[in-house]
Amino acid sequence: MLHLLSARSAAAVVCRASRAPPARSLSTFANQDRLPRLPVPELDATAARYLKSLRPLLTNDEYARAEKAVSTFVGSDGLGPVLQRRLLEVDRNAPHSWLEDIWLKKAYLEWRGPTYINVNWFATIADNPDMPLVTNAPRGQPTSVQILRAARLITHLLEANEAINSGAMPAETHRDTPFCMNQYKWQFGTTRVPRPGCDEVVNQYPSIVKHILLMYRNQTVEVPVYGSNGERASLAQIASQLAQATKRIDSMLASGQLRSHQPSVANLTAGHRDDWAKARMILEQDSANSQSLAKVDSALFVVCLDVDIDPQDTMDIQRTIGILNHSDAGSNRWFDKSIQLIVMNSGRFGVNCEHTPVDALTTGRMLMEMSAKERGPLKDIKPCAGLAEPAPIQWNVSADVAQIVDKVRADAGALASNLRILQCDMPEYGAQWIKTLGASPDAYFQIALQVAYYRHYGKPAPTYESSSLRKFLHGRTETIRSCTTESLEFSKIFDDRDVPLKKKLMYFQRAVATHVENSAAAASGKGIDRHLLGLRAQIQSPEEAENATLFQDPAYVQSMSFALSTSNVTPGDRFRGGFAPVISDGYGVNYAMDKNDLKFSVSEWLSSPATDAPAFRDSISRTLADLYEAGECAMASQK
Repeated sequence: MLHLLSARSAAAVVCRASRAPPARSLSTFANQDRLPRLPVPELDATAARYLKSLRPLLTNDEYARAEKAVSTFVGSDGLGPVLQRRLLEVDRNAPHSWLEDIWLKKAYLEWRGPTYINVNWFATIADNPDMPLVTNAPRGQPTSVQILRAARLITHLLEANEAINSGAMPAETHRDTPFCMNQYKWQFGTTRVPRPGCDEVVNQYPSIVKHILLMYRNQTVEVPVYGSNGERASLAQIASQLAQATKRIDSMLASGQLRSHQPSVANLTAGHRDDWAKARMILEQDSANSQSLAKVDSALFVVCLDVDIDPQDTMDIQRTIGILNHSDAGSNRWFDKSIQLIVMNSGRFGVNCEHTPVDALTTGRMLMEMSAKERGPLKDIKPCAGLAEPAPIQWNVSADVAQIVDKVRADAGALASNLRILQCDMPEYGAQWIKTLGASPDAYFQIALQVAYYRHYGKPAPTYESSSLRKFLHGRTETIRSCTTESLEFSKIFDDRDVPLKKKLMYFQRAVATHVENSAAAASGKGIDRHLLGLRAQIQSPEEAENATLFQDPAYVQSMSFALSTSNVTPGDRFRGGFAPVISDGYGVNYAMDKNDLKFSVSEWLSSPATDAPAFRDSISRTLADLYEAGECAMASQK
């Protein structure tokens, strides 16, 4: 069944999408009926948590003003109780979660800027030691290592889709608490489709189409990976399909059947959403183009074989990040597909994934399992019968569409050149040592970020950390506001030589405890930001918006202007991700804490005079080193 997900129809569609194979013990969706619904928090409780989160960010006068605005909002004559009653009614009518449609619409589908950097995320994946990298591949030609690794990765990702379709993928739990598995129904055959003002998502579950989409030399190719009877192609067949597809495109380019510099429809996926929506509506007026778009939209996932790059660029991590993140302003990508496997001519591999229907850690689980399975020998299955040949997808590009492509290319190039992402490794210690302090590794890193920012700027940073709500039915994420009064107090005294180490340790422990408490509240449906978003979504007129004193108060926007947008993607031994900052003067920080090392990335917009990613990266590194030294001294003094 093909599902179309828009802001208005999401609830109905997700309800249809929830049909699963017959449940059996530990099957993928066996625990869905056990999951509680996400509660609507009490209005007064959220107001109290919100005010507490403001305290480290505001002056006394600003806090007094915010306190008054919140008091008016939640009072018996305020708008807050009215919005809360409306939100409770939304909860009663929602099939799974009051937040589901609101979050999808407000966080993703209504976003009109380019999604390929602002919404999509990328990750580098560890090399396969069984396939030595090629450093001298001729530019513009695929390599055998590239083809073979891509085929192996495709095989294992198809296995994951089959496991989801059949319910054989084990249901996830954390400390005996079941997690919602609904997001796995949106991993394959899923595409974000541009529409004026508000996009849609098309999806098929079970995902039983027989083809993937190949991107090669900026051309689109339909590559069948299942035979006529629905049997999966063997590894050897998939490798042959890829080789055949690349030869076909090379031949068509050489003969002039395709023009290498013609406007590429795929480039449009890197553009402003309304530009892309306008172009797509023009394309859809042509029946051949409509059929081509349907092939792209329904494809299980995308495989990008990058050959128009210098293999030496893939040996440098910073250049590799650029290839995975924006690929020369969107070349050889279809950014609207939920999963893109990107295999470079050197044999290096990474991913670029569209964030709208699925959170990164959910997709990350599949990718890490795929990476683990690609190593070592693989007993191939028998060839399937009736495997169709790869077929280049043709487009009729009008002058109007070509003009939009040119605009998108220019805009995407400017956006890509404005983004800088730096990675850093800290091999000196990891989660194992952090735990000897009695600290949560995640809380430790978040406190380190607060100290590093305070050292760098002399002020606290509104900070976003993503928390999972998957213990609830159809749960997505909540915000942990990591900047707290306790973290600020610790940041202020950390470099004070007159403060004894014992006192610093006490302040550190308070900061860690507060972060752990806030993290637990967010994961339990008692966060701040999603509830406030739900309340805002119930405002029905400009007059009501004027009377929503909490939202009119400047502290609301100030506290949501996250100078630090962060995400924990532990473990990081095979999977290292990254993303762009969420505000023009902010940083994006992605981190992983393995047993014996720490890894993180820092992103910035180069146009901002307020940011300096190299300096801030060094500040984080220095702070992590100083915290280690202080921790070692503290433990030594207690012996």
